[in-house]
Amino acid sequence: MAQTEYVQEPLAGFVPGAGGIDPALPLYATTFVVVDLETTGGSPDGGGITEIGAVKVRGGEELGVLATLVNPGVPIPPFITVLTGITEAMLVPAPPIEQVLPSFLEFVTDAVLVAHNAPYDVGFLKAACAKHGYRWPNPRVLDTAALARRVLTRDEVPNRKLGTLAAYFRTATQPTHRALDDARATVDVLHGLIARLGGHRVDTVGDAIEFARAVTPTQRRKRHLAEGLPRAPGVYIFRAADDRPLYVGTSGDIATRVRSYFTASEKRARISEMLAAAERVEAVECAHSLEAEVRELRLIGAHAPPYNRRSKFPERVLWLKLTDGPYPRLSVVRAIAPGDAAYLGPFSSRRAAELAAAGFHDAVPLRQCTHRLSLRTVTPACALAELGRCPAPCEHRISPEEYDDRAVAPFRTATATDPQPVVDALLARIDALSDARRYEEAAVARSRLAAVLRATVRMQRLTALTGIAELVAARPAAHGGWELALVRHGRLAGAGVSPPGVHPRPTITAIRATAETVLPGHGPVPRASAEETERVLSWLERPETRLVEMSSGWASPVAGAGRFRDLLSKAEKAASQQSSTERP
Repeated sequence: MAQTEYVQEPLAGFVPGAGGIDPALPLYATTFVVVDLETTGGSPDGGGITEIGAVKVRGGEELGVLATLVNPGVPIPPFITVLTGITEAMLVPAPPIEQVLPSFLEFVTDAVLVAHNAPYDVGFLKAACAKHGYRWPNPRVLDTAALARRVLTRDEVPNRKLGTLAAYFRTATQPTHRALDDARATVDVLHGLIARLGGHRVDTVGDAIEFARAVTPTQRRKRHLAEGLPRAPGVYIFRAADDRPLYVGTSGDIATRVRSYFTASEKRARISEMLAAAERVEAVECAHSLEAEVRELRLIGAHAPPYNRRSKFPERVLWLKLTDGPYPRLSVVRAIAPGDAAYLGPFSSRRAAELAAAGFHDAVPLRQCTHRLSLRTVTPACALAELGRCPAPCEHRISPEEYDDRAVAPFRTATATDPQPVVDALLARIDALSDARRYEEAAVARSRLAAVLRATVRMQRLTALTGIAELVAARPAAHGGWELALVRHGRLAGAGVSPPGVHPRPTITAIRATAETVLPGHGPVPRASAEETERVLSWLERPETRLVEMSSGWASPVAGAGRFRDLLSKAEKAASQQSSTERP
């Protein structure tokens, strides 16, 4: 008989109370409905079911039985009659499937659905529901055939057919290719398999469902690492035998998240390699999600775990700044000094910094050569001067004052306050290239405009927050009370949660007394990584967050880069669409 593909959703998406049960429920307390179907054969098309047998059990006790013949509305193939003993005469007075489904769906409510070769039976049931307008309740499904493949060896049983397993477990009812008999036999097989699960440390329904799926031997062997972890927000650290951090992650529920690494839904090759090397999991509970995210970033930055890909080297940032001396030029540097007054960043890559620099070179006549120029000595001009792309300060064709006014001042103004002149110049260049049908060059100019705007908007947002010596904010907690964050110069210095029904002021006082001391510094991110400050910004900008106290005003320039966010979004969207059309 042809089978339709059946894919069970990952357990991580399961919500207790939404048509199911808690996956942490012990197996002995779980209600199972063991079902078997007889059909006319073929693939599920909404019909073809000739008999349904279902037995509801919990803790080894039978709670109910549902059994009925079903009129499929089509002739029964002769070989099906020979196999099952069900004749067309038997099915003429039977109800059609659309009359049987309501009772069956009520019967399986709040239970785990069990079947032998479950994809076949569930496929027919789902197709029938879809055809006749019934909502499939999407119960958790446990396949005894798949479970037997994990529990029993080839030395014990030659195959995983229901008849073979029934003989092995000496079931009270032998399968006969009739729905109720086969369902009762499957009940005894299920109980026999559950008895074997204890040796594999599988004692909950969630564990059993995941165990039946295609987890690797490493996942099965290391699943004990997820035991005893708190169901609270925080950070988890997979550590090697020498206590070296292998991987750092964060979650609103540490226990649930770590358990997911040992399920079939986890298929990443590098994580499989990490699990093989891991010997224990350390949990660091946090007050709320923001503290967990920040702690994760700091731990990754401090230890550079080999299996984390992002945020490993927060100190590896680049800046675009004006050099000192006469006729300044743009230079990509790894750090800015307290004396630097005109700079842009931080950038995560040299490519991003150079793209923004190219945008400024398109907009203002900053020199691009790397020579150290002198006010006394003339240096031969490069090709850019001949092309009119540079005012040739090397040959003193422009005075230092005029160069500062035309080239240096627009950069200073764009980074600190208003990038309007730079934006206007780049937009004019894009329009000119488009009018000349030089569309590829116009797209390059557009990407440079986006790089300039992205960097200036980001830096001005960061500077606005990091200039505040201390800020206290509150956000309603999920279970009452308030999530509290104390931020100093853009760095999370303290966090806590006030109890429900209690004024948060005493908690704020306690957080302030134990908070980290953060001194002011130079630049838009003086005391934290840009990523940390942006996480803090994201938390503060949520609609439900309330600002409680600030040591000074939190503001951005009225004519600042922020007003070009819509233009930036359009440029990035256009670049994304162009990239998607260029892919083969």
